[in-house]
Amino acid sequence: MSDEGDRIAPGKGLLDGLAVTLKTMTRRSTTQQYPDVEPDLPPRSRGVIALLEENCTVCMLCARECPDWCIYIDSHKEEVVVPGAARARQRNVLDKFDIDYSLCMYCGICIEVCPFDALHWTPEFEYAETDVLSLLHDKDRLGEWMRTVPPPPAHDVLGEPSKEEATAARKAAGPGAATAAKTARPSAVRATAPTTAPRAVPPSRATGTAPQRSVQEPRSTEPDPENPNPEPGR
Repeated sequence: MSDEGDRIAPGKGLLDGLAVTLKTMTRRSTTQQYPDVEPDLPPRSRGVIALLEENCTVCMLCARECPDWCIYIDSHKEEVVVPGAARARQRNVLDKFDIDYSLCMYCGICIEVCPFDALHWTPEFEYAETDVLSLLHDKDRLGEWMRTVPPPPAHDVLGEPSKEEATAARKAAGPGAATAAKTARPSAVRATAPTTAPRAVPPSRATGTAPQRSVQEPRSTEPDPENPNPEPGR
């Protein structure tokens, strides 16, 4: 029906709306009575960001890549004496790690760029405050959210192991397994190689000339009357 026909038909929009209302009235309601009934959220929901302080190396990647500049990090350096080393080494010690959730837009860039998995998503979302200043979570409060982080999904059984798993398995097997693998590799190549090599065409057939063979006369086994006791090697 054309637009002009829609304008002519009176009450068509009202009838369409009532039809949708009647259709939904016959269906069962799916409303959850929150907060009496907790919502069933997916395990990877973006609720709040948790911090694993042991994995943080203070590389500042998360703070530099944050588009809202809502991550504040402070640290200091301390010397670590390594036995047998010529001089002491230095490492960064995390002093301050705050996230201002009043500015965070939950883009997840800080979690993606972290090279040591120090930041994780947790589906917890019940951290509303009456004061906006209370939405600034320090490293202690961010560390408490780690208990709510769901376990990672299982790897595909048909997929290749990660680089870390392959390295750990090679170390656990010991140096003998690596040597056996190296020695078994040529045999596997020989097993897959063809057993018969292609026959090379002799030069005589290619040029049409008869092959020249060097004929060696057999040595005589009869003793020489002039030299009955020859020296060995002659």
